[in-house]
Amino acid sequence: MKSGRTERIIEYVREHPGASSSEIASGVGVDVSPATLRRDLAGLVAENGLVAEGLKKGTRYFLSPTYDIFAPVDLETYFEKEIDERTIKPGYNFELLDTLADAPLFTPAEHAELATAQQRFLQNISRLTSAEYKKELERLAVDLSWKSSQIEGNTYSLLETERLLMERQTAQGKSLEEATMLLNHKEALDYIIDNPHYLTPLSVTKIENIHGILVQDLGVDRNIRTRRVGITGTNYRPLENEFQIREALEGVCRLVNRRTAVFDKALLLLALISYIQPFNDGNKRTARIVSNAELIANNYCPISFRTVDSIDYKKAMLLFYEQNNLSAFKRIFIDQFEFAVSTYF
Repeated sequence: MKSGRTERIIEYVREHPGASSSEIASGVGVDVSPATLRRDLAGLVAENGLVAEGLKKGTRYFLSPTYDIFAPVDLETYFEKEIDERTIKPGYNFELLDTLADAPLFTPAEHAELATAQQRFLQNISRLTSAEYKKELERLAVDLSWKSSQIEGNTYSLLETERLLMERQTAQGKSLEEATMLLNHKEALDYIIDNPHYLTPLSVTKIENIHGILVQDLGVDRNIRTRRVGITGTNYRPLENEFQIREALEGVCRLVNRRTAVFDKALLLLALISYIQPFNDGNKRTARIVSNAELIANNYCPISFRTVDSIDYKKAMLLFYEQNNLSAFKRIFIDQFEFAVSTYF
């Protein structure tokens, strides 16, 4: 629900928490029937924009504590401002995990969209032989290794990646580091496929082990970092203290282990591991593999991210770093899940 009327309702309730429907109607000057206004309010409650307390005429409305996390943001407009011009949350938000603890991450419409795609995936794989299913996973693994590496600046093409991973043939003019990054991706995903329940329950040690596979032979320190890191393109500063970093990552593990909805778990892992930046390098790669591990463990379709634009992915991630807003990143997750179902299986 993104109409100008509902946006005015949201802003009025932000400024007047505990307002009644009649106060909202008067305050925003909406020229609609009471029934239409009630539908607007019910829709905003359903989409987690507002929280309603009380019954009937005693109902009062408050801004949802997670509204700003999922409020639509125009990325093009947001990034018109340069780094130093943007007003951001400069450091790690210690309240974020508590805010997300019981928050609905997807609207009912988004849940239906994802559930429909997942049902299609289950129907599709029920018609595949084990050999055909394995072949499709191999294809997805190549695409994921390529795109995940490309997002991090790897210059291998998709065709070159396929030749490297399937035939162990390196591309001419490319560095050994680039080839190693791709081979590590494939090894990490193969490990998850061969051990689908490895990350259940999730723990910091298990995340560190996946990260270790991804950065082997790349000259990157393993395990939780002990020094500060900077992120290109933003003034957001991740935690610097090793013990706080570990505590934050343990909080993510507890949060994910308590959740039951698989899509919620996968999205949280994708965003929060990247946000915490627990390692000196390889954070987003680790997040993508661990998120996919959650999907695979529950017989959900894994995601390759093949068609996502690398710049759009980075912008969506920076928006979460700077504003703790997941709207753009969540849309990428939904679109890429549907793409994976339609493309591979």
